[in-house]
Parts: sequence; C-alpha cells; structure tokens
Amino acid sequence: MMSKAVVSLAGLVFFLAQPSIGQTVNGAGATFPYPIYAQWFDSYQKLRPGVEINYESVGSAEGIKRILDGSVDFGASDGPMTEEQLGEARTRLHTEILHFPTVLGAAVPAYNIPGMREELRFTPESLSGIFLGTIRNWNDPVLARNNPRARLPANPIVVVHRSDGSGTTYCWTDYLSKIAKQWQKRVGKGTSVPWPTGLSAKGNDGVSGLLKQTPYSIGYVELTYAVQNNIPFGSVRNSGGQFVKANLDSVTAAAASAAGNIPDHFRVSITDPPGAAAYPIATFTWLLIPQKARGEGQRKVLTGFLRWSLTDGQKMVAALGYAPVPKEIARREIKALASLK
Repeated sequence: MMSKAVVSLAGLVFFLAQPSIGQTVNGAGATFPYPIYAQWFDSYQKLRPGVEINYESVGSAEGIKRILDGSVDFGASDGPMTEEQLGEARTRLHTEILHFPTVLGAAVPAYNIPGMREELRFTPESLSGIFLGTIRNWNDPVLARNNPRARLPANPIVVVHRSDGSGTTYCWTDYLSKIAKQWQKRVGKGTSVPWPTGLSAKGNDGVSGLLKQTPYSIGYVELTYAVQNNIPFGSVRNSGGQFVKANLDSVTAAAASAAGNIPDHFRVSITDPPGAAAYPIATFTWLLIPQKARGEGQRKVLTGFLRWSLTDGQKMVAALGYAPVPKEIARREIKALASLK
C-alpha cells in the first residue's frame, strides 16, 4: 500500500502542475470592437493555456452597467464613462475605473437603395437632416446637390438606429452634436438618445441585418460590420471640406490629429477632427478596468492581456478594418498598467 507521505507528495505535484487559480476573467460591453476582441481573446488564450477570458457583446451601456454593479471584471465601451458614472464607481466599488484605448474604428452611414450603383456622399447638413427627420426623401435637394450623378429615388428614407445603449450611438451622436446646433438642442449625445424618427435594432449586427432587409433605409454601423455584411456606405464631408470614406488610412489620420492632445486618463473624443485626410466619425474604443481588481489572478490576467494587445495584438487589427492605437499612446497605456492593484 502506498504510504500517506507518497500520496501527499503525488497530490502536491498534481496541484502544482495545474494552471494557477484565478485566471478566469469575465467582461461585457461594446459590440463595436467585438470582431477584434473575439480574435484577440482566442489568440491570447492559446498563448496562455491557463487563462480564460469570457466576453459578452451586449452594448456599451450594458457593459458600463455591469462594471458598476460588480458583476464583471472588465467592461468595454466606445464612449467614455461620464463623471457621474466614475463617481458611482468610487462610491459603490471603492475604486477608480481606468480607460484603456484598444483600437480605433469608425461609424459609417450605411444604406440600402435598390439599384443604386454610385457611392453616395453625405454632408453634415444631410446626415443631421436625415436623422432629425427633416430630410424625408432620397431625392431631397440637399442630397441631390452633392450627388449629381446618382439617380436618387423619390422613395421615403427609412432611418435605422440602435435600440440598446450603444457606444456606436455615442460616437454618431457626438459627431452630430458637434456639427449641427439643431441636433445638439433637440437630441444631444449619449449611448441612448430620444431619436426623432426611425426603426430600431439591437447591436451593430442587428442594425446591419435590418438595413439589409429594408429597402431605402439608412443607418449607422461600425465599419467592420458594413464591410463584413457587404452593405454600401458613403463618404462624409469632413471639417477640411473633403469627402472622405472610412478606411484604415482615414481613421488613422483622425487619431493622429488628436494624438498630441490626449490626457492621461485617455477619455477623449476625436469626432470632427481637423485635417483634410481625416474621416470625421471615428472613435477610440476602451476597455474599462477597475484600478483595484477583484483578485490577484484577475489583475495579472488583465495586465498581461492589455500589454499583449497593445503590442503584438495591434498587428491583427488592420485585417478586420480597425486602425491601431498610435504607438505613443500605446506606450503611455503600458506605463499606466503599473497603477492596477
């Protein structure tokens, strides 16, 4: 019979051979970056077999809600948390919520006009008018003036927007609030707003699906979802007076215009930036990390993952239609990881 000492030793060896405990972390939030997050989490877990990162793509507002009620280890949002929300975190969780930009993306005006071959061009005036409901038909003079070669139909415009609290909505309405006083006065910006008109759907995937099945519709989706779903989207006139289509270069140009003015807390808007080459409806997307983690295991996983995502992980983003974080900002973020406790 094996001695108790040998059994104990065998048990100790078995225990030491297992992945360290506390290496599962749970997060929830933005649908905007879900394609790249899904790839990142899968790739990182293959590099770190003892690590498990679970993420629910439920929208930015729900991600913020869950980080505030303490049900997840990290959140994700395409719009920064408000001062009120940050104050709530201090009161309820006794910690700061730190913002770490991970990639840049763009919200694009995607549309479904049967038979339309020309790529449409949108001005700030036309986009705000469409979403306010004051531009009601596709052949409206405001649209026709900037699309002289397009055969714009007389059909009514069907507006599609998000039904859930959304960082993509924040990006879109942040832009509209900057370029249209009437929008700022009547609607404003936020992850959820009182839409003046339109149909609603949940998530970028929901809006993409509704656009595809609704003739003569227009909505806003994250660039990757428009490309993956083969939905046409137009160029937008920027503050430099140029019509620019969202792509890797134009989103990178938007980030570059703001790179020198980004504060240490990394909560910043880059919509409607200066520069002739910049796409005007671009945004960072952030991971929301409590400064005081729920456990040492969670802190180590999040620190390791963020360091990897800001270095090796950035090499994967362009293939999915995102722009990488500028290197100087990534360097500052890696330095800020030291403040996680």
